[in-house]
Amino acid sequence: MEKRSLYISAILIVTFIVLMIVTPKIPQSQEYHNFADQRTFFGIPNALDVVSNFPFLVIGIVGLVLCFYGNYFKLSLKGEIWGWSCFFIGVAAVGLGSSYYHLNPNDATLVWDRLPMTIAFTSLVAVFIIERIDERKGTISIIPLILAGIISILYWRFFDDLRPYAVVQFAPCLALPLMAILLPPMYTHSTYWLWAAAFYLLAKIEEAEDYPIYNLTHHIVSGHTLKHLCAAFVPVFLILMLAKRTVETERVSLLKTWRVSWTRVKKDGIDIESCEYSQVPVEEQR
Repeated sequence: MEKRSLYISAILIVTFIVLMIVTPKIPQSQEYHNFADQRTFFGIPNALDVVSNFPFLVIGIVGLVLCFYGNYFKLSLKGEIWGWSCFFIGVAAVGLGSSYYHLNPNDATLVWDRLPMTIAFTSLVAVFIIERIDERKGTISIIPLILAGIISILYWRFFDDLRPYAVVQFAPCLALPLMAILLPPMYTHSTYWLWAAAFYLLAKIEEAEDYPIYNLTHHIVSGHTLKHLCAAFVPVFLILMLAKRTVETERVSLLKTWRVSWTRVKKDGIDIESCEYSQVPVEEQR
């Protein structure tokens, strides 16, 4: 098992190095800072993009408190407590860092927007490893993963190259939903992971369509503002999952569960169809 883990780690590192060699540098576009809604309200520049980050602060603090308040989430593993605590700290920090960035959007302030997001992303990866692969390895991975996220930010800032940061941000977006579907869960209510992933995907679409949404709503709200509000639902779904879930007695992956359900639906459909045919009256011949 240890050798297998080393092989996987080595393959991932080599793959990353090869990608860094063969792919071109990705500089930070200055057009990124040119958001659609730049209105000032109550003396706050870019007001809606600033205040729409407030839910992150509230949700992050609530999640962090519930991690420790009477063990409300019933976290049974020590690594889980640290992983989820780092995640909610990252979420709360997004509320502060992103607000600070939107007050004066530029590369220097963008660091404080992206840094807490990497802490949140990498903490979730560690939590998944703890819950679905190996508790010890997941617990050990918390600090290295967070450090990898921080290094990706520093690399972008000093070398103006977004490639490492892109890996840190988008790899979990692909890996976590797949792991949620394919790996048997330790707890119930795993579908909340998929709801969280769906809302994050929606948030990224809204971010990409910042100007079109702003125009479509007749300059009422921009896509970026909606992105903040939509992304804030990600930790909300995870808090609901943590509050509702219990230890899974039979560890079965979502994929297998879906297959069994689909097989039953097909079987029931065939049984109903057979029953309908059997009830067709037969006319007597005269």
